[in-house]
Amino acid sequence: MGKFEIKKDKAGKFRFNLKAGNGQVILASQGYSSRSGCENGIESVKTNCKKDGMFDRNTAKNGSPYFCLKSTNGQVIGQSEMYSSNSAMENGIASVKKNAPGAKVEDLT
Repeated sequence: MGKFEIKKDKAGKFRFNLKAGNGQVILASQGYSSRSGCENGIESVKTNCKKDGMFDRNTAKNGSPYFCLKSTNGQVIGQSEMYSSNSAMENGIASVKKNAPGAKVEDLT
């Protein structure tokens, strides 16, 4: 089962990572100024990951595929790592859909 981990970065912003059951980060958030904002972002992931249309499939300048998960207002909630292929990216999206809805939240701040 996946989990969300909340951490504070060097600039004092709150960030979350969604990790799969094997511990690999499958989605990383932006920085939030407050813990509550970060927690709202997690709830948004849990809600929006159920809709395939909320995932933007992108290609980096170096040709690596990656995805972003957006909220209903179009704001990016989280971004994936860079993948080696489109099929690997689709597996990452499937992993977010599988792990996020029931993931526990672990506060590491």
